[in-house]
Amino acid sequence: MVVFAGRGDAGRSMALLWRTTEPHRTAEPRRGAGLSVDLIVDAAIELADAEGMAALSMRAVGDRLGCTAMALYTHVANKNELLDLMHDRVLGELTGEHGPDRGWRAAVTAWAGDACAFYLRHPWVLQVSQARPVLGPNEYGVLEAVVRILYATGLPAGVLRRLVGSLFHLVRATAQTIAESRQAANATGVGDAEWWSARSAMLLEVAPDFAERFPTVVRLETEGAVQPVDDGTPYLEREARETFDIGLTILLDGVEAAILRAGSAAG
Repeated sequence: MVVFAGRGDAGRSMALLWRTTEPHRTAEPRRGAGLSVDLIVDAAIELADAEGMAALSMRAVGDRLGCTAMALYTHVANKNELLDLMHDRVLGELTGEHGPDRGWRAAVTAWAGDACAFYLRHPWVLQVSQARPVLGPNEYGVLEAVVRILYATGLPAGVLRRLVGSLFHLVRATAQTIAESRQAANATGVGDAEWWSARSAMLLEVAPDFAERFPTVVRLETEGAVQPVDDGTPYLEREARETFDIGLTILLDGVEAAILRAGSAAG
């Protein structure tokens, strides 16, 4: 399930995101408390964290706040507008400093780890397409934090733009795999180990010439075989985390090589 941000009224959504007007507040008679944009967004985030994006609706958020869906429309026009506000709100968790005093590489590594953990705390965020960003203050705050770190490399701005994109792709892809692995076990009732064991065992039956047809794949699986670890972590999640660590290391090695090349060219 993929959802697209920025589908509400542009003027109203941007004004709410950037708080160019004071959020309206009214009394909520059922609970006797004030109902506001912030309360609605917080309730919607709690709902999405607990039950997923599919459970998100104005009625469900109203139920969580003890009011009707109609009561919410005074503050948030529709679900599309609410999604923009939710997405930008949670991104505030990633806008802090990530230790640039330790050097750019350590700072990028810390940010990437924090970002992956963030997506796993809020897996519904992974369903919000990056094709059309929200353009909210926290979204720009995350970008500012990453760009500030990477400018310390001294690489040209054109290279840094693509490097930022590569980092985000690596982090989101890792979190997506882990999140889907967790969801698959719950949705199907079959764990990773059981699924892989049953399916892979049938390969020799349905493709007895598998090794002849795919010799390089077999070589990779044989030479790169990983010893099973019984630490309670699902197989696919452990694989994704190891892939993330190696991929990030190689990417940052490439950045260091680019820095050296740039220095040699300048010299």
